Amino acid sequence: MSPRTVAFVSAPIIAKRPPRRLPIYTVTATIYEADARQTDSEPFITADNSRIPRRHSSKMRWMALSRDLLKPWGGDFAFGDSVRVTGISPKLDGNYIIHDTMNRRHRHCMDILAAKSEHLDEMWKNVKITKVEPQWHAS
Repeated sequence: MSPRTVAFVSAPIIAKRPPRRLPIYTVTATIYEADARQTDSEPFITADNSRIPRRHSSKMRWMALSRDLLKPWGGDFAFGDSVRVTGISPKLDGNYIIHDTMNRRHRHCMDILAAKSEHLDEMWKNVKITKVEPQWHAS
């Protein structure tokens, strides 16, 4: 048997689409504790029915958003979404998960869940938040 010649056909080059640019929102940020004076009568249960551990640490990056930014009230964010926060401080900037909502009087605001009462009286304006797209990997 003699060897056959094989023709190689190169695959067409497919241009990669640039990543979708997600909207960036400018909000006012504050900090809250899981305390009945700052929340409601059940401070350790969030709006999405997650339970805050009694001895939670500052490594737990949970947040509350004002209702105008949440999907049940016409916004773009849902409970469980990861959000990148910038503009507070190097220590507090980073990714947070939305687990709670704020009182209906607040507009374009966010609250960061704190473990201890540092920075509670502070407020930051012009804080930028954007949704973090989940990156799926094969298991």
